[in-house]
Amino acid sequence: MSGILEETKFLMNQYHIRANKSLGQNFLISEEVIQKIVESSQITKQDLVIEIGPGLGTLTKQLLERAGKVVAIELDEKMIKILSDRFLHYKNFELLKQDVLKVDLESLIRKEKEKNQWKKVKIVANLPYYITTPIIMKLLEEELPLDSITVMIQKEVADRLVAIPGEKETGAITYRVYYYAQAQGILEVPKDCFIPSPEVTSKVIKLEIRKKPPIEIEEKEAMFRIIKCAFMQKRKTLLNALVNTNIFKDKQQGIKILEELGMAIEIRPERLSLEDYANISKCILKQL
Repeated sequence: MSGILEETKFLMNQYHIRANKSLGQNFLISEEVIQKIVESSQITKQDLVIEIGPGLGTLTKQLLERAGKVVAIELDEKMIKILSDRFLHYKNFELLKQDVLKVDLESLIRKEKEKNQWKKVKIVANLPYYITTPIIMKLLEEELPLDSITVMIQKEVADRLVAIPGEKETGAITYRVYYYAQAQGILEVPKDCFIPSPEVTSKVIKLEIRKKPPIEIEEKEAMFRIIKCAFMQKRKTLLNALVNTNIFKDKQQGIKILEELGMAIEIRPERLSLEDYANISKCILKQL
């Protein structure tokens, strides 16, 4: 760890940098974790890698050695200066000073593929924890031509993202991720692997984008709305949660639908599979 720690401290001193808490900056100083992120990404010279929030470039350096090209998206002006200086002579490095939530990634990927015929496109990042969910949802819901997303995020969020629907950690977001990707946990990362130390434990996860969804449904957004409403009142039964949020017109309609689908009236939202929610959605739409 000492080599990266020294390098990080040197860069912070040279460029008069302090971690910006408002941008969720904690600098990774563990060689082992960086290697694990890169290895689990399975990057080759035929791949385009998009790195979000590269910061000081500790992970970027390793990605550039393995990838055909790395496009780094960074918002912090100070980090832009460091990254520009540090990777000036790398021909396979491009830096975008932008907010990733505003970047037209579909267009970026299309142009890159037209130019270079990349075999695969992969996202690799140590994501700012305060906007983890919006970033991951953008990457999935825009249905970009991605092969995989390998990111380090807050453990508590990671556990919900990699859960299988119906497991203990299941949340509304679990179903969305499961619809678009096969998720797995790679590595837990203790607080002392960063400077400054964050207040939470971190976790590296990998999302392998599905070629086709695990279920067929025409109105997927209607289904996801039902899931969201079910989890807005997670302590209640599914029936009560969906009555209270006006998904079911009334209790009678809800009981009828649940019985028709062979579900217990007292079932809770987190016990359902994605297919169960799809079937509820189809029943409701049929009755409209």
